[in-house]
Amino acid sequence: MSERPNLNFFWFRRDLRVEDNRSLFEALKGSQPIIPLFIFDKDILDKLEDRDDKRVNFLHEAIQDLSKDIEARGGKMMVRYGKPLEIWEALLSEFNIGKIYTNEDYEPYARKRDEAVKNLAEKNGASFHAFKDSVIRSAVEVLKDDGKPYTVFTPFKNKYRATLEDDTLEHYPSEDLKNYSALADGKIPSLESMGFEKVEVDFPSKELRQSILTEYADKRNIPGIQGTSRLGVHLRFGTIGIRALGREAFSQSEVFFNELIWRDFYQMILWHFPHVETKAFRPAYDMIPWRKDEEDFEKWREGRTGYPIVDAGMRELNETGFMHNRVRMIVASFLTKHLLLDWRWGEAWFARKLLDFDLASNNGGWQWASGSGTDAAPYFRIFNPESQTKKFDPKGDYIRQWVPEISGFDYPSPMVDHKFARERALSVYKEALNSAK
Repeated sequence: MSERPNLNFFWFRRDLRVEDNRSLFEALKGSQPIIPLFIFDKDILDKLEDRDDKRVNFLHEAIQDLSKDIEARGGKMMVRYGKPLEIWEALLSEFNIGKIYTNEDYEPYARKRDEAVKNLAEKNGASFHAFKDSVIRSAVEVLKDDGKPYTVFTPFKNKYRATLEDDTLEHYPSEDLKNYSALADGKIPSLESMGFEKVEVDFPSKELRQSILTEYADKRNIPGIQGTSRLGVHLRFGTIGIRALGREAFSQSEVFFNELIWRDFYQMILWHFPHVETKAFRPAYDMIPWRKDEEDFEKWREGRTGYPIVDAGMRELNETGFMHNRVRMIVASFLTKHLLLDWRWGEAWFARKLLDFDLASNNGGWQWASGSGTDAAPYFRIFNPESQTKKFDPKGDYIRQWVPEISGFDYPSPMVDHKFARERALSVYKEALNSAK
């Protein structure tokens, strides 16, 4: 009977690149060759409602690109489809694994999964090593002087910037190391074998144009132009590194770098206050008697509200998987304030459709819009879609792109009057919050 191969593993998750990958660097600089592993996680994929999900297509393409990068360095990817714990049980039986390397993932599901894999590894004589890579600063690195987490962004941002160390944005040259094993077969399961369909999608480039940084502060709120980076999907899956993006932004655009701090802020909130995944950050807001009107929700979801800026945003989302950040705030405010529908309904739809869906940021944004979250807009601040349009799409470029029938007879009348909706929201919110005192 042959001996089991003696190897280390590197487990790719939200870090699908060989460049500047913190844990991959730590793995490759060791003496033992590593098998690079990716698992198409059945526990996650089985929950997706759309068999033509664009993100699964993006992920599949990213794994193909990653496999080619590793082959160019003399290695072979191991790609599996299944439940992570079951796959690790099989691998620990097949190989004499000394160390498992990976990068940290802070979402509640991921934390439970990693703890289970770590325990399994240790029972089998292997060690589990996780490093920070998907954020610039982790949930425990920027705290108040008393050790408690911040719940308001501005003081968090000030402390964050004031305590940045020289090595915070350090480059880890994992791309220069080639200590990969070629034992794996390099085969990648097809989309069809996992129950998904191939779709043609023009995914955003992972190149950051210089003009985005230099003009970001002036153009980021205008949805009719490409004034934002559209790098969210690449950050979500780690096809670009957050430190690399931070290095580019830090000296060139304070406003852009602040957006990266917002991203870390919401990751920190999810870590310290995991109840936000299903409940309001501010418990009083769970007292709001949300309407349960499925028909109104369908009109919002399909972009048939009669408010052009809202409809444009929803149609863009449904067709492309992207929505401009300013418009995300407008459509979220409309759902929660104009229609008085639960923010969780909107959050779930965004989670289903957004290419760049990230639990922490999506949850934080929706709770901000509804008034229930950290640093949230007060409940009496209700976006007026018409004034937002005049300010950010004054020539109607964005609206005409996504609502071409705007000037015809086919476009619906507003589904709810703004003045009525505003007064209703103010009354319902005020009564619910007063009853919670």
